[in-house]
Amino acid sequence: MRRPIKKRAEAEPDAKYSSPLVVRLINQVMKKGKKSIAQKIVYSAMEKLERQSKKPALEALVEALDNAGPQVELRSRRVGGANYQVPHEVRGDRKVTLALRWILIAARSQKGKPMDERLAEELNNAINNTGLAIKKKLDTHKMADANKAFAHFSW
Repeated sequence: MRRPIKKRAEAEPDAKYSSPLVVRLINQVMKKGKKSIAQKIVYSAMEKLERQSKKPALEALVEALDNAGPQVELRSRRVGGANYQVPHEVRGDRKVTLALRWILIAARSQKGKPMDERLAEELNNAINNTGLAIKKKLDTHKMADANKAFAHFSW
């Protein structure tokens, strides 16, 4: 029998952009509960992104997350003593979560610049289909393509 689907609490929209996406980004950026610092970083990065991409900041963020989010991912499945990497389609909410995570990992891996600049640069790279987050997405897609033979284990 399948487990019941849990009702998730929706994030309250933020004050500046009134978007739950921005709140999720702020919460991902936040370390050690310092939300005000995370808000400054995200809002500054969004302003820089708006200048670089010449689009409204929220529209640019949505496009970056769309480009960085994967269509398929691999999940381990144990069948008869062997572990198989089985490709699964990614739901919308998980797609956004993975895109946010990969963009932040890519931004944090760069050194020598303030975090707001690194985040804006990585979001801009995601809009242009370049950068480490897009590379991670493409690698995931390649792995899923290589393991397409095990798709029949998906249930």
